Amino acid sequence: MSRFHLRSPLVLTLGLAAVLVLTACGDDGAGTTSQAPGSGTSKDAALAAKVPADIASDGKLVVGTDASYPPSEFIDKDGKTVIGFDADLAKALGQVLGLTVELQNAPFDSLVEGVKSGKFELGMSSFTVNTEREAVVDMVSYYTAGTSWAVAAGNPTGLTPDNACGKRIAVQKGTVQVDDITAKSDACTAAGKGAITIEQYQLQSDATAAVASGKDDAMLADSPVIAYAVKQTKGGLALLGDIYDSAPYGYVLAKGQDRFGEAIVGALDAVMADGTYRTVLDRWGVGQGAITKPALNPTAE
Repeated sequence: MSRFHLRSPLVLTLGLAAVLVLTACGDDGAGTTSQAPGSGTSKDAALAAKVPADIASDGKLVVGTDASYPPSEFIDKDGKTVIGFDADLAKALGQVLGLTVELQNAPFDSLVEGVKSGKFELGMSSFTVNTEREAVVDMVSYYTAGTSWAVAAGNPTGLTPDNACGKRIAVQKGTVQVDDITAKSDACTAAGKGAITIEQYQLQSDATAAVASGKDDAMLADSPVIAYAVKQTKGGLALLGDIYDSAPYGYVLAKGQDRFGEAIVGALDAVMADGTYRTVLDRWGVGQGAITKPALNPTAE
């Protein structure tokens, strides 16, 4: 489910999060560390000098996150540690800025206000960058996400995202993908072709299982979620086509902290240059969303 509207009104169920947490703790080890893997990132004194004095004084960056959205941010099997590609990237940024990152789990709808009030020094929770948010907080882009398709390995029914007429397609209830596939089915019938059978599941894990078992022909969901599901099935599922309806994710900072925003942009540039950024994304199976250049308030540019 896309966070293009950032869980409101489209809310990722806690049940999905719980199921994917269990999946993440499988034998590939993807969900068993709180450290940014393979990081050769070191402190950059010039960037660290741009960190606000009240943050630099205690050497800690307090980051608010709603840890219920695998593989971006979710709780590890110990029941308390926040893990995911967002968590790994945040810790790598902290290394560049000479800060220890403290991830605090909080309800999603409290995060922006938490940043504005100073409770959190940074917000990190798969926030989609848009003009409405940039009006009240500053945002730094670091990733892009959209909708993706997946099929069983080998695509046995030979469907394409542009022609799924007459096929059985799995989606999670209450997501933007329900509207997407409904519109595609309407287009099929308008063209005199067979309607798409839309299978709506309460949990994304059930949609994934339906495709893996052959009950359904394909599924579509938020691109990082699809990519992670493909990774976890170890070849049982395959991505189909390209990501579409994409938009950037962004870190959230209090408005008017231009130097801090520049520090975050510079730190992202550093972890991209030294390979840590790509290592983290590939480790979590979400490399398709990589960007090449972060920006402060990109929609205002």
